[in-house]
Amino acid sequence: MAVTDGTVVWVGLDKPGRALHPDAEIIELDGAFVAPGFVDPHVHVTALGLKLTGLDLAPAGSLTECLELVRDFAATHPDGVVLGEGWDETRWSEARPPTREEIDAAAPGRQVYLARVDAHSAIASTALLDTVAGITEASGFTRGEPLRGDAHHRVRAAALGALSRAQRDTARQAALDSAAANGVVAVHECAGPEISGADDVRELLDFGHGVEVRAYWGQAVRTADEARTLVKELGVHALGGDLFVDGAIGSHTAWLRAPYADRDTVGTSYLDAEAVAAHVLACTEAGIQTGFHVIGDAAMDAVVTGFGRAVDALGGPAVASRGHRLEHAEMMTPEQITALAAWGVIASVQPGFDAAWGGPDGMYATRLGAERAATLNPFAAMAAAGISLAIGSDAPVTALNPWEALRAAVNHRTPGHQISPRAAFAAATRGAWRAGGVRDGVAGTLVPGAPASYAIWDSRDLVVAAAADTVQRWSTDPRSRVPGLPPLTPDATLPQCLRTVHRGVTIHEA
Repeated sequence: MAVTDGTVVWVGLDKPGRALHPDAEIIELDGAFVAPGFVDPHVHVTALGLKLTGLDLAPAGSLTECLELVRDFAATHPDGVVLGEGWDETRWSEARPPTREEIDAAAPGRQVYLARVDAHSAIASTALLDTVAGITEASGFTRGEPLRGDAHHRVRAAALGALSRAQRDTARQAALDSAAANGVVAVHECAGPEISGADDVRELLDFGHGVEVRAYWGQAVRTADEARTLVKELGVHALGGDLFVDGAIGSHTAWLRAPYADRDTVGTSYLDAEAVAAHVLACTEAGIQTGFHVIGDAAMDAVVTGFGRAVDALGGPAVASRGHRLEHAEMMTPEQITALAAWGVIASVQPGFDAAWGGPDGMYATRLGAERAATLNPFAAMAAAGISLAIGSDAPVTALNPWEALRAAVNHRTPGHQISPRAAFAAATRGAWRAGGVRDGVAGTLVPGAPASYAIWDSRDLVVAAAADTVQRWSTDPRSRVPGLPPLTPDATLPQCLRTVHRGVTIHEA
């Protein structure tokens, strides 16, 4: 492959390449594997960096271990607010979250904010709660339980507001460095007023780094003028991403038609069908891409109804032309899949969710019951219907590791929902560029005319595999000359990134 001024200009055999470019700098790969750089379409950059540089509670295997991590971190970091991410009580023998009293005892007198792994509920210390006026009257505040809904959003804002610009920049550097080290050349920041705030997204867009950032802002609007004004004021690229229609299954805040199996609630609704329709209409008329965070089946009902009203008003081609998207889209009926495909709606999905919480004994089955849980994340049906998939992580919810995400998509815990390695790889490269509005036909590939955005990987073997070992397809025949990929079986060693290059500039080198 030959690159000039950040663009691929030639691909072919070695000898002609050297003859055509006699003065080129030569980079010998020594058997390494080159592939288009990954794009992660759903990331929370500052939150990921805070987890990487601060208190990561994901390793806690029990409530006791979680409290020990909090106690140790508070002791070694005597100043400032204690921010922690990633606890998951469904993996603990105690099967319950920490209490406020336990957090107060682990970090006496300190302001402490500990977000659950899905970031849709949290535990906060008394010292932090005391800084938020009227918190006990806020929606989502229940004594003795994690904060949810508006109460959670207000406390999260208070905790993040206690950070300095230097702390936030340190976190951003760590997060984007980690992205580059995992072969990621671009990320989509899913920001919003209830997530990280306007200052954070402005600072992120002003932050210089080789990893490209596309910013989404999750705030509903009702007119095209309002949409244009908001985009201009914030400097964001689109009005979508984590625009919440509901919450998350693990926090019992995903909006369901029928109650949870383990709690008498149907979750939380933030936007109804009328609000969805108004937002889609406004953004489509303004020429702005939009989308929604939607997980529960009742939330999906509202989204599909809202999109349907926008299609009725503007026509299918007008709506499809904007490349609107849905984040997560975990619970969908076949009829909804067909409708969304017809309207050109893109699905930004996170296979790591299924790897972490799927299966007959996973958190999804506990929260929803086995029958409902088995319907989640139907990647194969979505792809077969023509929905364009973009695979990401929702980091820091799951790790920003594209090969892990691809392996999860290929080895879905529900038989029949998995997709092939090639389809998964396309969804994390070409599909993810498309989800960010890039439709030039070459982004996410390595052909003449494409941006020289690629990663070099240490991978021993390359294989050509179908979606399942029992399926035989022409593309698995070596005579088809279909390029191979690293093996993505559950026991395979995943590739290690040696170098990441974006538009001809090296942004990571091992």
